[in-house]
Amino acid sequence: MTEDREDSQQAAAARPRRSRWARTALAALSGLIAGFCALAVAELVAAVVRPEAGPVTAVGSAVIDRTPPAVKEFAVQNFGTADKLVLQLGILVLLALFAVVVGVLALRHRWLGSAAVLVFGLVGAVAAAGRPEGAAADALPSVVGAVVAAGVLYLLAGRLAPVPPPSPAAGEKETEGYDAFDRRGFVVAATAAAAASAGAGVLGLRLTSSVQSGATASRHNLVLPVPESAAPAIPPGADLRVRGLSSFITPNKDFYRVDTALVVPRVNAGTWRLKIHGKGVARPLEVTFQDLLRREIIERDITLACVSNEVGGPYVGNARWIGVRLADLLREAGVRPPSKGGPADQIVARSVDGMTIGTPVETAMDGRDAMLAFGMNGEPLPFEHGFPVRMVVPGLYGYVSACKWIKDIELTTFAAYDAYWVTQSWAQQAPIKTESRIDTPRPFSSLKAGTVPVAGVAWAQHRGISRVEVRVNGGPWHPARLAAADNRDTWRQWVWEWPATSGNHALEVRATDGTGATQTGEHAGTVPNGATGWHSVTVDVS
Repeated sequence: MTEDREDSQQAAAARPRRSRWARTALAALSGLIAGFCALAVAELVAAVVRPEAGPVTAVGSAVIDRTPPAVKEFAVQNFGTADKLVLQLGILVLLALFAVVVGVLALRHRWLGSAAVLVFGLVGAVAAAGRPEGAAADALPSVVGAVVAAGVLYLLAGRLAPVPPPSPAAGEKETEGYDAFDRRGFVVAATAAAAASAGAGVLGLRLTSSVQSGATASRHNLVLPVPESAAPAIPPGADLRVRGLSSFITPNKDFYRVDTALVVPRVNAGTWRLKIHGKGVARPLEVTFQDLLRREIIERDITLACVSNEVGGPYVGNARWIGVRLADLLREAGVRPPSKGGPADQIVARSVDGMTIGTPVETAMDGRDAMLAFGMNGEPLPFEHGFPVRMVVPGLYGYVSACKWIKDIELTTFAAYDAYWVTQSWAQQAPIKTESRIDTPRPFSSLKAGTVPVAGVAWAQHRGISRVEVRVNGGPWHPARLAAADNRDTWRQWVWEWPATSGNHALEVRATDGTGATQTGEHAGTVPNGATGWHSVTVDVS
């Protein structure tokens, strides 16, 4: 009898400990459910306001705006075009950790836990409304989501509050299976909250999809016009067709994408408008997509390059673009370049996502094929590359020329306004530098002795490439065979037949542009106006 009594006492002592652990674990789960509820409800409201106002997108965009350039460069170089996904996943992980902490806090202090949720929602609201393209209504998704989540957390925490055990009747033993909190009530409330949140999330996705369907249809239904000024046929021999060498025309699916948009804007071409206004604009314009189609259409092969491209990097591509001349629109608005007495020297292009790009007026109007493009490689622009309209200016890095999803052009001066990337420590003006890259053989390849084709691409937009040279192990430079040139705004392929011998070898390449200037071997990083140096590849030959 004594042993039975001791076992019963030990079991009774263990039950409160198990109950405390169970309550703590369920409190953490409560926080996660409340967080899920906040995101789902916020995304539902954002579908009505606008998808970019969702808290994850708003906070992520605010983080991008405030991230030091060195960190951005690290993200681009290490994660490539997946940098935005990594950021979003990081935000979700932090939200989950915060939700767990707040859930456990609410176990002891219900009001304090709910208040913490409201404060966190306020952060999302400020981030959304404070974006360059933000409005007061953009705060609604985060605010509504936070209010609902605070209520859900308060409700669930209440179900975890200790409940006094019932008094046993005279002569009866204490109930062995008694729970110190309303376990059944918690399960019912948590399940209902999770299900309702999932429903809100699904509805939000459907509403967003419905809103975006018009943009998708406008792109699907667009038939590109036949250009009045067509691009010349690509000359025979422009593509050397060496195995491992980048194709002369970069397919749309392989074309690099570097921008700050966490959610790719989907703009309906039927409702798109472009305004041209500002300093020195004698006749402000507002044009529609149909207005553009009624103008002279040009088609050009142009290579684009990103200033974030390290020496030998992948952020360069060549495409055939269709659009209208930017200079024609500017002249119609009465704009004169500075060389002809115009008061403005900077074009500030604004995107629907709030991005600003600053381009020299003189460059855009000096006769090169600067354009507002709506076609890429024979099809309407992909959404990822700026549909319905983007800027393309040969010879300038994208951050000072290639505004995607463009909606506004303002004429101003470089002294009066710094565009987005200039505020992030990049140079105001950035002509593309003469660059070259070895595509094949790949770094650290194992090769057989004998003749090995060393091939790649070189570019110096609006100057062209006149010579490419390769050397081995720091020895003499050998001239490579150049592919046929398309035009001075496109990259140029090259190949050198290397008589490879056994050993470990370092291959280097340099290019000379159409002005006679040879690519510098001095290594510099991408900030503030593009990387320099000779691309080098190490291989092993046996």
